[in-house]
Amino acid sequence: MNYPVFHRNLGPFTLRQIADHVNADLECNKFQDENFLIQNFSGIEFTNSHDISFLNDNYDSDIEDIGVMNLIISKKNKRKFTDNINILKVDNLHLAVAKASNFFYKSHDSNFINSLNPPNFENCKYVDEKAIISNGVKIGKNLSISSGAYIGHNCVIGKNVTIENNTVITNSIIGDNVSIGRNCSIGQSGFGFAVNNPINETIFHKCRVVLQNNVKIGSNCCIDRGSFRDTVIGENTYMDNMCHIAHNVVIGNNCVFAACLGIAGSANIGNFVFTGGQVGINGHVKVGDRVKIAAQSGVFNDVESDANLMGSPAINRFKYLKNFKKNDV
Repeated sequence: MNYPVFHRNLGPFTLRQIADHVNADLECNKFQDENFLIQNFSGIEFTNSHDISFLNDNYDSDIEDIGVMNLIISKKNKRKFTDNINILKVDNLHLAVAKASNFFYKSHDSNFINSLNPPNFENCKYVDEKAIISNGVKIGKNLSISSGAYIGHNCVIGKNVTIENNTVITNSIIGDNVSIGRNCSIGQSGFGFAVNNPINETIFHKCRVVLQNNVKIGSNCCIDRGSFRDTVIGENTYMDNMCHIAHNVVIGNNCVFAACLGIAGSANIGNFVFTGGQVGINGHVKVGDRVKIAAQSGVFNDVESDANLMGSPAINRFKYLKNFKKNDV
């Protein structure tokens, strides 16, 4: 199935146009010149020969295997690159990423949204008269949506989905048998920006939220859309009230999260992960399968599968309790 996108691509742009916009020094490869056209601005794992991406100074994977041909990097980056890659060197990488994202992408305007087909309510179970479902939304059978809920344009809603009062869903793909509680916000832009005195530069979030089949979301939860990859909640994952999932987070199947969980951007969570209340998980960390994390723990580093953690910073639960008892004597 070809799922819709939720943004306008303003490209293509030449390498020279991009370099000028982000104030970069341009070094072209042996095959292209500064007039080479770039179609998209993408995350490094999703790029192709006509996309441009960016490389953090601490990125340690082999980029040549990915097929990257156009990169924005910091002038401080000491990495050696092959002569197949076009390089744009900038003083402030974070600011350049923010500027490039807004150079390439904008939200759809009202004229585009109004031109889409109205939603088809024929097979819905219940749609409150005070709920709003925008043009372009695709609805599966037996949708139940309560008063005050809002579904933004082009969202895809699967079968047997329940959406409760005052929940706002935009930029999202919802699977079958999904239940979403009251006052949730799903698919808004994440907390991504570059500090730039006197006005910070917000990063445009072009990707989506994907809730897979049989997901249950409690009330007052926030799930941010991805910036450079989709935010994904895996099948049969249950989330308690007041949880926050930041942009680019990928969560596996059959996870259970108690209330007030916070997962920072671009974290990867495995399958069958259980957390207690008020757990915080740092951005960009990898949590393996079948991990258990006790309430109020803070996870700052990668976690191997089958770990049982407690504390902040989180360590092995039994080691933590042993140390606690020792210090309590």
